[in-house]
Amino acid sequence: MMKGATGKDTYTVEDLKALEPKDEMTAGFREMMVQVLEAGLVEQLDAWREHVEDQMQYSYNRELDTRQIVGDNYADPRERIYGNNHIDGPKAEHGTHVAGIIGATHNEFGINGISSTAKLMIVRCVPGGDERDKDVANAIRYAVDNGAKIINMSFGKSYSPNKDVVDEAVRYAESKGVLLIHAAGNDSKNIDKADNFPNKKYLDGKLCSTWLEVGASGSSKEALVAPFSNYGKKSVDVFAPGVEVYSTMTGDSYKKESGTSMAAPVTAGVAAALWSYYPNLTAQQVKEIIMKSAVPYKKLKVTLPGSETEEKPEGKKIAFGSLSKTGAVVNLYQALLMAEKMK
Repeated sequence: MMKGATGKDTYTVEDLKALEPKDEMTAGFREMMVQVLEAGLVEQLDAWREHVEDQMQYSYNRELDTRQIVGDNYADPRERIYGNNHIDGPKAEHGTHVAGIIGATHNEFGINGISSTAKLMIVRCVPGGDERDKDVANAIRYAVDNGAKIINMSFGKSYSPNKDVVDEAVRYAESKGVLLIHAAGNDSKNIDKADNFPNKKYLDGKLCSTWLEVGASGSSKEALVAPFSNYGKKSVDVFAPGVEVYSTMTGDSYKKESGTSMAAPVTAGVAAALWSYYPNLTAQQVKEIIMKSAVPYKKLKVTLPGSETEEKPEGKKIAFGSLSKTGAVVNLYQALLMAEKMK
């Protein structure tokens, strides 16, 4: 709309302010775009537009059929051999950012990941969200069978029609001593009460002993919990930095991203560093160290995610310790000190 009104493909705040709208709709849209440009929110606006377009083209397009790309029998949830070796498909920004947090190596203008000695195995089981249980299960099995010690899972959903298939794969990883680290989700909800998959709880009620569920913490004590992060005194084990995390992107670029998808690889990087120095630790011990060495803020009052309203913009204040098992934020230095005592 503003391109047509200004007569320019690209326009500035000054162009918009100089514009004399011919109708009420154009005037309202002009004011909104002035605010967006002045607040530096163009990237966020572009990202939201891209997200909506993807949802319309893929997630909500009932006419779309992409099964020939995967080549599996959709009706068989336990089918194992299908897919291809093209990890360099479209929309790889999310996975690239996650991988960099774990193990990027410095190159003068780039970043260092948490563990410079980590070896990354890239398994793409989620093309663009809405992951199938079958693909999640097979990705876990593939990683385990090919030597993975840690499986980072920066994805999630609120339904699981074939949870038994995923549970079988998780039990397999647990039996092989593999640590599974999962992002708690970005819905500002209590996952003790709301469904969130995959998760550590098997259908028979038992818990996976090598599973870590990670929420996102902010960059200061004043904003210790990210406003988008899921939480749960029983379901979330620990928090880790997940706001404005700078990491690698496709096209030899770097960018700040936020989400529990960033907090999980921070934790996975800590686990990788621990194992690189202390390879004889078990997955259960690595999990224990990460949880026990995390810096506690149990009594600190924080804003409960999702509690902000127009009437009460400051939200509901609650003790940080009530949002996870540990009430703490992961800390690599403290984890290494504890591991040294346990070796």
